[in-house]
Amino acid sequence: MDKVSSWDFTMANYDAVWGFAVQLGLLLLFLMLGNILRRKIPLFRSCLIPSALLGGGVLLLVDIICKQCGFILVDNRLMQVITYHCLAIGFASMTLKTEKSSHKTNKTQVVEFGALQGGSYMLQAFVGLGITIVLFLLTKNGNKIISYVCGLILPLAYGQGPGNALSWDINFTNTEAAQFAGNGSFGLSLASIGFVVASVFGVLYINIHKKRGGLYVRSQGCANVTKADNGNGHNEIPDNESVDKFTIQAGFVALAYALSFGFMFLLGKLSAFTNSIAWGFNFLWASLAAMLIKLVVKRLRKNSLMNREYINNYQMDRISGFAFDLMIVAGVAAIEINDIKNYILPIVILSIVGSIITYIYIRTVAKECFKGFEHEFFLMSFGTLTGTASNGMILMKEIDPGLRTPTSSLYILSNFPAMVMIAPLLLFLGFAGSSFTNAVIACCVFFVLWLAYTAYLFRRRIFKKKYENKPVPVWRDEE
Repeated sequence: MDKVSSWDFTMANYDAVWGFAVQLGLLLLFLMLGNILRRKIPLFRSCLIPSALLGGGVLLLVDIICKQCGFILVDNRLMQVITYHCLAIGFASMTLKTEKSSHKTNKTQVVEFGALQGGSYMLQAFVGLGITIVLFLLTKNGNKIISYVCGLILPLAYGQGPGNALSWDINFTNTEAAQFAGNGSFGLSLASIGFVVASVFGVLYINIHKKRGGLYVRSQGCANVTKADNGNGHNEIPDNESVDKFTIQAGFVALAYALSFGFMFLLGKLSAFTNSIAWGFNFLWASLAAMLIKLVVKRLRKNSLMNREYINNYQMDRISGFAFDLMIVAGVAAIEINDIKNYILPIVILSIVGSIITYIYIRTVAKECFKGFEHEFFLMSFGTLTGTASNGMILMKEIDPGLRTPTSSLYILSNFPAMVMIAPLLLFLGFAGSSFTNAVIACCVFFVLWLAYTAYLFRRRIFKKKYENKPVPVWRDEE
């Protein structure tokens, strides 16, 4: 045997053999620890703090202590890579699910939900960008310049979580004109704060409105909800096939991500501009690839070329849940304290102002467009647009455990219109980071789009029209 090319599995090859396994093991172990803390400490449980966030916070704290002792526990670069890929994997598996609604949903309200998400993103974008433009002008002659574009990470951190916030933090860091050095930690810090805001504000909202008498918990007794899919639906492949059913689901997700990688590779070769937007939107391309796969599968089944139902919603939920849990733990653990020392002021201001404007905007729209289930709609939307869809669902189910209202169905069906309305923000990210003038132009564009979406949501009041599309009636439970 050629001794030059031979190698073994000892500590001499730690990085090649054991590095990833150890880091993945740390994520899972601290995720379990976070779950224990949430179950055993009433404060965390009552505030609905996600177990993944607790686990990531503890891992970050332990890593800081270890670094003070001269020992590096967490590989920050690898944690960032895991965060980046888990975002796309989670979106792909969510998109591959078959959309099934247990409620009769109003098509107008589906579009309104999409417009609300688009309006919230645009509001967070122009306010966040406006704040850091002002801070940049105030500090540009000093030693510690605050980047004019870092406020644009606010809607990504609050609206889409650690993955996309990390991705564009890195992109802006690598753009010399942006004068930014977040190195991923700025975006991850904002996203982590967003999880806390979603949980704490949501719980406060529930308790305050309960005391005021305007909010009550709906019973499950009369809920018109189908039983949860346990993974063994009609005409699906059985569990005892030669290939495990879960492996098939993972294969579909891998296919979607492989297609998205191919598209990103081709897009990156076209020009410098397309290369700048290709790799930062891995979650978007993965979602589009998943839509294409679903369309092909649907056609094959319609033409009787595929007789079984291969995609299982229950197991796709498990894949997305696992990916997002890993993403949150890794995202928090990847924060480098030294990278955010110069950005404490913008992080604090963006977090506070972003939380307040998001709360006011969603609350106002909920009362205007979603009468009859405005509290459920608010909790779902606020949790999603500051944390993740999981935060929103957990908050909403605190007062509607039986899913009596159409909120969850509206959210599922509004994904496509929301994606269309959020697209301008995604397209302007690279443009805004290329120069201060472009950032100002982008800020104005986001403001105009926010006005347009908001005008649509409040069109009845603006044009003095009656509420044409009545919400699904939901009555108070009998005591």
